Amino acid sequence: MEISLRTARGTAIVVAALLATGCGADKGKQPPPAPEVGVIVVQPQRATISAQLPGRTVAYRIAQVRPRVSGIIKERLFTEGAEVKASQALYQLDPAPYQAAYDSAQAAVAKAAANTLAVRLRNARVQKLAASGDVSQQDRDDVTASLSQAEADEKIAHAALETARINLGYTRIVAPIAGRTATSSYTEGALVTAEQDNPLTTVQQYSPMYVDLTQPAAAVMKLRAQLASGALRNADAHSASVRLLLEDGSYYAHEGRLEFTGVTVSEGTGTLTLRAVFPNPDGVLLPGMFVRAVLAQAVDESALLVPQQAVSRDNRGAALALVVGADDKVEQRELSVEPVGNQWRVLTGLKAGERVIVQGQLKAKPGKVVRPVIVELGAPAP
Repeated sequence: MEISLRTARGTAIVVAALLATGCGADKGKQPPPAPEVGVIVVQPQRATISAQLPGRTVAYRIAQVRPRVSGIIKERLFTEGAEVKASQALYQLDPAPYQAAYDSAQAAVAKAAANTLAVRLRNARVQKLAASGDVSQQDRDDVTASLSQAEADEKIAHAALETARINLGYTRIVAPIAGRTATSSYTEGALVTAEQDNPLTTVQQYSPMYVDLTQPAAAVMKLRAQLASGALRNADAHSASVRLLLEDGSYYAHEGRLEFTGVTVSEGTGTLTLRAVFPNPDGVLLPGMFVRAVLAQAVDESALLVPQQAVSRDNRGAALALVVGADDKVEQRELSVEPVGNQWRVLTGLKAGERVIVQGQLKAKPGKVVRPVIVELGAPAP
């Protein structure tokens, strides 16, 4: 009986010890800590609203070279694709027939001048005799009329000489502007006619260079509405400059200026045309290149900007962001955004002072508690 009591007492001690050990283990176990995430506090700031518009380069000046007189091309005086100066000779037509016409006009001028001189001398004699009454009034009137006719004939002869001189000069076809020549459509020996439809060649001025841009009319109307409501204000004169993105994604070295904005919406595309001009001293821009222009249009004095990594997209394409609430719980917000440089400008969905998660989004689940840490952009993730 004594052995049984001892056995029972020992068993109770072991069970009590095991229970005590288990309770201590449960008491020492801690819940996992809240995940740490990097956040930024959204604050209003000044932002320039820009538009990135597609466009094509267009030569600043384009001149089609056509003959002003008919004739045979005797010589081509330029190299195709070369730079030429204004008034530089490009073609030489056979001048022989026009030289002959010029010489004939010169002779006609000399003949008319001699006739005028003879009539003028006769008029002087008649007027001298009229003083003594030896000449009738009819003779005086006739000689006066003859002098006027002779002077008019001389003027006609001079005009014909000037016309012949101009036509002779037109046999030397010159560049109307400075620029780069295209290929020549005609060779030596070809017959060309005055004011023909087909140009002999084309000269294009590449410096400066136009860039024709297109912008949807709906975007223009939206911008005007925001300006009218006071949400945005017009950009200053300096921000009217335009930057150019080339086809390889690099920025063009020189800034341009907006020169013209169309006032008519295209019926086919629903867009407006804008024209900017860019310096092109190195000839990097060539006519017909596809480019994109970054154009400053307005200024938002109280814009809410968030970095690109803070915004994601769902299957519908809606913009989403994770926000840490007052109780450190994660909330998912649907935003309305538009790009501003390398950031997003938030139109709806956020308020000033709210904390937006920019680092550690994978650890932040909506409804869960997190430990937010304010970070600077570019800082390593916590």
